[in-house]
Amino acid sequence: MKVPSRESAILRAILQALRRVPGLVVRKRHGSAASYAGDADLYGCYRGRHFEIEIKRPGCTATPLQQHRLKQWARAGALTGVVHSAQEALQLLDEDGKSQHELPVHDRA
Repeated sequence: MKVPSRESAILRAILQALRRVPGLVVRKRHGSAASYAGDADLYGCYRGRHFEIEIKRPGCTATPLQQHRLKQWARAGALTGVVHSAQEALQLLDEDGKSQHELPVHDRA
């Protein structure tokens, strides 16, 4: 499967994949005056656990501020990570390791 090269296309593919997962709620965080700099692109809840996902193009990494925000959420108990594809996002949320898909390893915050 070809990975889209634009972050917006990757975001759409991830949202489409996550919205097909039963019991998963996902929202796109929109930047505004009320939002915090460095907050992740996506947030939601799956299996009773909050998650924060930063989306990057292949070969790109989160900024130091984005990494800091993800670590804050992780310390609070959320699943967090930087992903480059829908498969990586699904793997991040499959914390029990029982995925039905063969998925690549993703960068963890």
